[in-house]
Amino acid sequence: MGRADRAIRSYIRCIMTRMFSNRTGPCVLAIVLTVAMPRPGDAQSVQPQVHVTLPTVTVTAQKEPADPQTLPVSVTLVPLDALWNGGLLTIGDASIEAPNTYFTDFTARKLSNPRFRGIGSSPANPAISTYIDGVPQLNTNSSSIELLDVTQLEFVRGPQSALFGRNTLGGVVNVTSVRPSSTRWTGSAVVPVGNYSAVDVRAHASGPIGGKAAVAFAIGDSRRDGFTTNDVTGHDIDFRHATFGKAQLLVTPTARWEARLIYTGERARDGDYALNDLDALRQRPFHAARDFEGHTNRDVHATTFLTQYAGRRFTVATTTGFVHWKTADLTDLDYTPLPLLTRSNDEKDFQWTQEVRFASTAAHPVKLGDRASLKWQSGIFLFTQNYDQDAVNTFAPFVLPFVPFTVTQHSPLAALDDTGVGVYGNGTVTLADKADVTIGARFDRENRKAALSTFFVAPVLLALPVNVNAEKAFSNVSPQAALSYHVRPDAIAYVSVSGGYKAGGFNPASPAGSEAYGEEHTWNVEGGLKSAWAGRRVATNLAVFSIDWQDLQLNLPNPSVPGQFYISNVGSARSSGVEIEVRGRARDGVDLFGAFGYTHARFGAGTTSSGVDTSHNKIPNTPDYTAALGTEVSHGLSRGIRLYGRAEAVFYGAFKYDDANAAGQNAYSLANLRGGARGKLVFAEAWIRNAFDTHCVPVAFPYGQLARSGFIGERGRPRTFGVTAGVTF
Repeated sequence: MGRADRAIRSYIRCIMTRMFSNRTGPCVLAIVLTVAMPRPGDAQSVQPQVHVTLPTVTVTAQKEPADPQTLPVSVTLVPLDALWNGGLLTIGDASIEAPNTYFTDFTARKLSNPRFRGIGSSPANPAISTYIDGVPQLNTNSSSIELLDVTQLEFVRGPQSALFGRNTLGGVVNVTSVRPSSTRWTGSAVVPVGNYSAVDVRAHASGPIGGKAAVAFAIGDSRRDGFTTNDVTGHDIDFRHATFGKAQLLVTPTARWEARLIYTGERARDGDYALNDLDALRQRPFHAARDFEGHTNRDVHATTFLTQYAGRRFTVATTTGFVHWKTADLTDLDYTPLPLLTRSNDEKDFQWTQEVRFASTAAHPVKLGDRASLKWQSGIFLFTQNYDQDAVNTFAPFVLPFVPFTVTQHSPLAALDDTGVGVYGNGTVTLADKADVTIGARFDRENRKAALSTFFVAPVLLALPVNVNAEKAFSNVSPQAALSYHVRPDAIAYVSVSGGYKAGGFNPASPAGSEAYGEEHTWNVEGGLKSAWAGRRVATNLAVFSIDWQDLQLNLPNPSVPGQFYISNVGSARSSGVEIEVRGRARDGVDLFGAFGYTHARFGAGTTSSGVDTSHNKIPNTPDYTAALGTEVSHGLSRGIRLYGRAEAVFYGAFKYDDANAAGQNAYSLANLRGGARGKLVFAEAWIRNAFDTHCVPVAFPYGQLARSGFIGERGRPRTFGVTAGVTF
């Protein structure tokens, strides 16, 4: 029996026997080792065919194209084939392949918060930034959009502040759009149909116009019924509907110059939050009871302009980005059948970013001697951001003590303005084609202004308005150093040290005295081994890391106002762990992949949050471990028809919802299956996600006396299934 057969059988046994067991760690390691480790005598008994190798891939995790196996950084690539074959439509869907990565996704699209190795924070001041075609999304609201015409995603873990600056002390998610075709016209149209009346139509076309230009167009419309039923009205409350599109123009006037214009837009008109009391969620999944049903609407518009000059010895690239989004939420804030409290929340944001980057060319590094050369890059980054929020809470009579009439409270009416500049430089010296020494640093400075108001509107004066006008500047130098050694031509060992930085700022709304928060800093030490073997049919990556936080910024619920969060510096913390990634091509048409991550993330001694001692508590929303195992198989038939299938299982360890560790989610696992047939022009497939209908509550937070359990949350997605048909040309 071959290794591939043993791996597949182990994979099936794991799903069937341990899907609902917490003892997933041994199973994960057993399957990874089955795929990855050779048996004695394998080299003699099985001679790998030269033409069967893993595909060559390129990432821009360090701002310039490179083979990820040569970089001294942990990066997981999700290429176009995986997005297509796995039916991965959002960044959160694709993140399952990256170890020690966890997304807390609400039913509201704007609330999708990534966490790498225990690091994550507020949507307004993220610790992990998403870059879409080189443009940073300064608020996570604009990053959680549908993946349309995307060629690959990169999950870069560990501080990237020395290159990317602010809001990357946890890492970077790098999203790259498909480049318009300059050789011939291509296109596709796909229509998935599933339960919950789900329909998702997407179409794409791209091709040349004239001899020096190309265009690409993509459009989509996605809708489904809600998963959650309101027992008061019988309606489903968390339905979704979005229309989205992308248009691109690529101009190449000469062999050295190119310019690219990209527009992306999305219009979402969704139902209400599916939040409910935590105990009630677990007793009656996908049920809620409330007297008022609201909505969550969002519009996102983004325009990106890219230029590049590729000289013989250096390149110059510019990235200009404009992002505008606005949201309008209306919800029953008490989440009960009683008419107590509603909330209307309108937000809007505009950002402008500009980066100019200079770099040496790969073909002509700077010669430092007969056996030494230098690759370098440097750049300048400018940005402005303007954010406005008007949130109105409406209290029914007698909800506020001794107030017999309806009262509205603006909490907050806020305007936040931010401007900043960053300058960075990075160099890698290669010695004797064996060792690479990388040193880099970035200086960032930004100025933040806030105009904050909280006030009541009522027939009589209930309280004096609270107004805050403040301004503060922040600056920092973020260093990075790495040493990598080529153990053999297809294997490197590396160690790196880097500093992470996140600026301070102002909360739109918070308890009195907590309007401002300070900077957050981290130091990260990482060591790893990346290798390819068995004729480049197998690639394995191993990384160990340790992170020290100072002045950790944590997103906390406001005890005075339900459903409102603010950022506070709570003290120190430490995270350490290990990551293993394996990819293999057993033979033509049989691919296997696996990833395992373990994180030990705890608050430091003397750390307090909201007046509560949280020393040595678990950092919230950080699973003890994550793991993913999967396979893709295909087999060619006659007349150009090919059968294919994909199966994957994802495992998450237990984690806590809050800094006090008062409640949490036990370990759980999910399985996804997909299979079909593809011809030269048409294809059809069937799919199922969460195949075993695992029940879990992946997101919850404290909610005081309005929740019987003290927490409210949302269920994870139930089992969904359907079929997809499409055409490609």
